[in-house]
Amino acid sequence: MTWRANPQPFETSFKAMKAALDGGSNLWNGGEIYGTPELNSLHLLRDYFTKYPEDADKVVISIKGGLKAGKLEPDGSRENIQRSINECLRVLGGKKFLDTFECARVDHNVPIEDTISYIAEFVKAGKLGGISLSEVSAQTIRRAAKVHPIAFVEVEFSMYSTDILHNDIAKTCGELNIPIVAYSPLGRGFLTGQIRSFEDIPEGDFRRIQPRFQPDVFHENIKLADEVEKIAKRKGATLGQVALAWVRQHSGKNGLPVIIPIPGATTDVRVQENVKEITLTDQEMGEIDEILKRIEVKGGRYPKAAEAHLNG
Repeated sequence: MTWRANPQPFETSFKAMKAALDGGSNLWNGGEIYGTPELNSLHLLRDYFTKYPEDADKVVISIKGGLKAGKLEPDGSRENIQRSINECLRVLGGKKFLDTFECARVDHNVPIEDTISYIAEFVKAGKLGGISLSEVSAQTIRRAAKVHPIAFVEVEFSMYSTDILHNDIAKTCGELNIPIVAYSPLGRGFLTGQIRSFEDIPEGDFRRIQPRFQPDVFHENIKLADEVEKIAKRKGATLGQVALAWVRQHSGKNGLPVIIPIPGATTDVRVQENVKEITLTDQEMGEIDEILKRIEVKGGRYPKAAEAHLNG
């Protein structure tokens, strides 16, 4: 439930959401920042659960917030945390309980212990189910977990972004028994088979300014997907299904915690493809590891201006 350059009708989204729930995917991730103040993923959730109230208890929703109103700038102060959570609750309008809340990025001007304590006030008041973290470092995870139990940590993880396996984030979550929610598990589209060139990215799409999708490196980065697709074809699966299986199969291995991929999708057909789980053999996992060693992904995860708020 992320940004779209051209938002689709809610009814179309409802079909995808129904397909996700029918397929067993009941962790839904959204944000106060995903859209405009007047129309974002909270409005979509509210309208969905207004139409399908029987689904409310079947779904766990996690909402990102904690940015300054109208700005993509983190603000972990008590005043802003209260504003952000109260706004989420206002838009949901009681149609769905707010299961977990997380600050989209860490505010380096406010100790994480303080920010977590402000969110915890809503948990104690019964207005919020739990606290999750987003784009945080291993150190921040440890500090936050000392203040309040952490429901899960949301970080980017895919064949195109394996950083968490090497920077102690996954290891720390494993030690503390905190699940990881892996966002962009399809490499932001590289691993869907739908994007073959920079020109395939719609106008207004955030990926048009992301380093890995720029024309000067795109042709190099797509090689990784091309190699993995050979395995998918041999297996009779889609590229996306192999990519999601690779993420899932890190779950519980080598000291890692439970890892839950949350792929984005706009249609019920795509959702049905994603929820059809396959299993990779040890040989296939090994083949993919060799591909990742051989093909280096070029460019950062985000534009330079956004890097200061990564792994906060």
